[in-house]
Amino acid sequence: MRTGPLSFDPVLVGNRETDAWAAYYRHEWPAFLTAAVGMVAAAFGMPAHRTLAGAWCVLRANQAWAPYPGNRPDAARAYMRRFYEHVALSGALSLEPVEAARLEVEWWRVHREHQHSQDVTEEELVAALVDLYSYVYCVERDAVRRAAQRRVDAMDLSDRWVRAGCDRDNPLLAAERRTLVASYAALRTAVER
Repeated sequence: MRTGPLSFDPVLVGNRETDAWAAYYRHEWPAFLTAAVGMVAAAFGMPAHRTLAGAWCVLRANQAWAPYPGNRPDAARAYMRRFYEHVALSGALSLEPVEAARLEVEWWRVHREHQHSQDVTEEELVAALVDLYSYVYCVERDAVRRAAQRRVDAMDLSDRWVRAGCDRDNPLLAAERRTLVASYAALRTAVER
């Protein structure tokens, strides 16, 4: 069975994203790339060459974004634009890569500010994800709000896991995994309508 952006397996995508987040915060870039290949394959169902090229772009974007406070947002957007070009060229979704990349890196920015400042609210982070999801999947904003909220819940668990030391045996990582799966289940329900 072929998967794609409108018929992905939420368990598989959520598990791969959890693996990617854990590798990101531990700066385990080979593990991140492995997780990104699995995540891109499961979420977008593109041909193998586009999946590999897209996962490489996701890795490079995250490496550009990772340093704090000296990250490189323009480089992250450029790599995510290339990723979304692969998505668009595969026919998986109809989107404009520059706008999709802008929205993607925008939620990264809001999340980072939310991590380091109480001035940035959880609602602002939910809204940034709603913007991305509604644009990429061409659905109404209200339809993806639950998925966005669950992903923000997963980010909160991830942030707590990071503050606790990034131990892979910490139960927060398992809770993050369950919450990301729930987020992707809600997203799939939204895009199937």
